[in-house]
Amino acid sequence: MTGASMGLGRATSKALAAEGVKVFAVSRTQALLDSLADEIRAAGGPEPVCLACDFVATDGPDRIAFEAAKAIGGIDILVNNAGGSRPTAWNATEADWNEGHTLNFTRHRQLTQLMLPQMMERRSGRVISMSGSLELKQVNTAAAAKAALVVWSKGLSHEMGRYGITVNCIEPGLIDTQQIRQLFPGEARWNYADQHIAMGDFGEPEDVAAAVAFLASGSARYITGITLGVDGGMRYRSF
Repeated sequence: MTGASMGLGRATSKALAAEGVKVFAVSRTQALLDSLADEIRAAGGPEPVCLACDFVATDGPDRIAFEAAKAIGGIDILVNNAGGSRPTAWNATEADWNEGHTLNFTRHRQLTQLMLPQMMERRSGRVISMSGSLELKQVNTAAAAKAALVVWSKGLSHEMGRYGITVNCIEPGLIDTQQIRQLFPGEARWNYADQHIAMGDFGEPEDVAAAVAFLASGSARYITGITLGVDGGMRYRSF
């Protein structure tokens, strides 16, 4: 689980642990990983394994794959969650574009490619990637990278189905996380939700976590190649 220590990743790690999954949690911040592990233990979940690692570093995916194999022998469920969105000028530099795509697509693709052979050998596995759904009013490298993530996942699902591996995406809408609160402070949240979200409010991280837990479960064994929106019926979708 990348991006495991905060927001959607933290809630998802706890939800999977509650279902008996031994979580391999990856984040840059050791203190947040330690507190996540404490919460999982307190709730009676299996002892998690935590790795403080810069996912974007050139050797990030290789290090994660190596440490996961060493600690727990293999990954049955891969949740690609790390990411970040920054507005980008229409004439952004190549460095800006590379940064956005590296974090939001390339590293996920690389990590998945490292994890797939063991799943293929066992003829079982789940790959679940977090995308995005909000229709933006300006150029955003992360949004373009997330679109690539969805299209890549769809193609991958066709190739992996014969091995019993499902590949799906989740598109969270506006979820009450620190990042979203900064974009919609105070009354802006309620005004936007009233006009554009059928459920009338932003979602909670646990709403997304529940969707991940379902797609990771045996109940979803025949669901692959989809993009599942968890957005409360938000009207404006990017693609």
